[in-house]
Amino acid sequence: MQRRLFFRLMFCGFVVRAASARAAAPDFRTWAATYLRDGQVIDWQQNGISHSEGQGWGLLLAQAAGERDAFEQIEAWTAAHLAVREDRLMGWSRQPADGRIDWRNATDGDIFRAWALLRAGRDSGWADHAETAVAIARDIASLCLAPDPRAPSEALLTPGAEARRRADRVLFNPSYIMPRALRELGEAAGEPQLIRAADHGETLLAELAAADRLWDWVDVTQDGFAAPPDLRPGWGYDALRVPLYLAWSGNYSHPALAAGLRLLQSAPGRVVVQRSAEGTPEAESDHPGFLALRRLAACQTLPDWPAEGRSYYPDTLLLLARTAWREGGCGR
Repeated sequence: MQRRLFFRLMFCGFVVRAASARAAAPDFRTWAATYLRDGQVIDWQQNGISHSEGQGWGLLLAQAAGERDAFEQIEAWTAAHLAVREDRLMGWSRQPADGRIDWRNATDGDIFRAWALLRAGRDSGWADHAETAVAIARDIASLCLAPDPRAPSEALLTPGAEARRRADRVLFNPSYIMPRALRELGEAAGEPQLIRAADHGETLLAELAAADRLWDWVDVTQDGFAAPPDLRPGWGYDALRVPLYLAWSGNYSHPALAAGLRLLQSAPGRVVVQRSAEGTPEAESDHPGFLALRRLAACQTLPDWPAEGRSYYPDTLLLLARTAWREGGCGR
């Protein structure tokens, strides 16, 4: 009886995932028609650059939509053009004019690539990617964690293997904390440090929210939080992903999600996408992708997918938010 129940539940799980993929496929195909070329995800608003973040997101979105051909093309292009390092992390970007690669990695791109590859085998039944997912996760654990200067036994997720770090000061990007992905990768790769980095990352996000320092970039120092000397302090286009990733991870009670919702708040039909270090609004938008972040954080139905692409970054955020909503947003 228990065995029959197990297989029945497993079958129902596959049915739910298949139905979710069917719902996502038209949205993904519209996005891909504008931003995907033979496996290369193209950011037209940055002069046609391709970067590891976009490749990782593209892989995840293709997997979530059940689009295996696109998934395999994205992974093949990524492996051929961005896997240029001696480790298993990606170079951050490829310039369109001359194919020049910035070999330094960006940790969020590696997290999403590894998570997509893990999900491909585990959830979609697409073989041959688990070994790569585990190898990437292990290199993230060994190369992209640093001791918190305030509590050296705790690991901070750094923006990259070569990112600025010292014993007394570590550069931190709050939007790189994707708790669900880090925990699933840590479990699959046998890397408890990634799970601890997710836990400590959530603690750090709560501290930043309480200190009004939920910025794109912040330095974690022995004395607390400080503005990075080489980067703009303030809420902006990176930090607005914090509520997206917390919601996707099912953590709707987190203080940083509430802070993100407040920071996004503007007049009806608009959101604030950039604030100064003092919290003064500096830029607003009515793009459905940015509006979707506020609606997801507020447990409200998301905007419909537009008939055609408008701008790479908010269009991609909209697709990510719709994926997060289907995969458990607002406790669904």
